[in-house]
Amino acid sequence: MQHPAYGELRPVTSYASVLLAENPNPMTLDGTNTWVLRDPDSRECVVIDPGPDDAEHLSRVADHGPVSLVLLTHHHEDHTAGVAEFVQRTGAPVRALDPKLCHGAEPIADREPIDAAGLQLRVLTTAGHTADSVCFVAEHDEPAVFTGDSILGRGTTVVAHPDGHLGSYLDSLRKIASLPPGVRALPGHGPELDDARAAAEHYLDHRRQRLAQVRQALGDLGPGATPRQVVELVYADVDPAVWPAADLTVQAQLAYLHDHDDL
Repeated sequence: MQHPAYGELRPVTSYASVLLAENPNPMTLDGTNTWVLRDPDSRECVVIDPGPDDAEHLSRVADHGPVSLVLLTHHHEDHTAGVAEFVQRTGAPVRALDPKLCHGAEPIADREPIDAAGLQLRVLTTAGHTADSVCFVAEHDEPAVFTGDSILGRGTTVVAHPDGHLGSYLDSLRKIASLPPGVRALPGHGPELDDARAAAEHYLDHRRQRLAQVRQALGDLGPGATPRQVVELVYADVDPAVWPAADLTVQAQLAYLHDHDDL
């Protein structure tokens, strides 16, 4: 079974399987990946990102319980809108970086080890896509990192100003790039990737190229150019349906350049 596979629990590693929510759009790609984790000897499981408020999807995820813990990679609704109903269905505690997203448990912290369902995960804070973005590193003989929207299985992610912050995102990509080679990336959208480190290095190169393009666009358009004018020049090859998101990323790029005295 390969991505995308709606409505079916698709095994990816010996301990991680994915249920793909049927909420595709230009921002979610094929939909939101809800990850179900358990050691093969564990009765309980951990769920990462229950996903949208879709009763059928949430029911399918809950059917693979009992759920001992829910973890959230960030606050965006395509990952969290179904949390309240999922808690009602399962009674599971919810942990996230933002205390407002937690239910019956404390917020997580950078580098914190989490032992659940026979597995050990390590929290890696990866602000940038959002201020509260985190990844979860599975410390296992099949190592993987659950990247949320910090790294996608296809394309690149939005840094949505002002919650998103490009300087923080570059630092977060460097964190992921410091993982050992061969750690798989299991993302919030799109197919899994064989090497998170290589993906992060590719993202860093992409961001450097985009910043150079934005500098050039400002040189062509003048320093008073609006974000949309920059988008139309720099993102001319991108589907106009995602230009509103590109507007936010350009705002983040302009703020970064301003902070680094590059304008």
